[in-house]
Amino acid sequence: MTKAFYTGSFDPMTNGHLDVLIQALNIAQSVVVGIGANSRKTPMFSFNERVDLIKASVAAVLPARASDIEVISFDNLAVDAARAVEAKIIVRGLRSGTDFDFEMEMAGMNQRMAPDIQTVFMPASPPSRPITATLVRQIAEMGGDVSGFVPPPVLEALKTKTKS
Repeated sequence: MTKAFYTGSFDPMTNGHLDVLIQALNIAQSVVVGIGANSRKTPMFSFNERVDLIKASVAAVLPARASDIEVISFDNLAVDAARAVEAKIIVRGLRSGTDFDFEMEMAGMNQRMAPDIQTVFMPASPPSRPITATLVRQIAEMGGDVSGFVPPPVLEALKTKTKS
């Protein structure tokens, strides 16, 4: 059984995240979404809220595959977290050449630390390339329309959080 590990903060989950997650489900039987714990950041959504939003977003577009997603928190190296869940693939999304350069360095380091785990790059679809969770949060907090950037369950949660 091929299992992939897809890491990020997912605060909030965007259409870009969902695009990469769907691609990961095309190459793996299951995907563990690893929400990285970062004590230097204060998230907009709690861990449990992010879990619910990720699962609801996948269920809305791929109901038959919703049970193939697991969401965990991790605060160690991605390769160690991937090993802990017995994943053989780390999935990384690419939006631009800048992402590619950074991710190639990370993949090289991960390969040295965990040669048994393969990093796979998933290109973001053109409509989702400019989307970042940081920009989505900023736009939502300023009352802007983020409906084109996030899945419907996330949009509703953002409206509640930002009262817009």
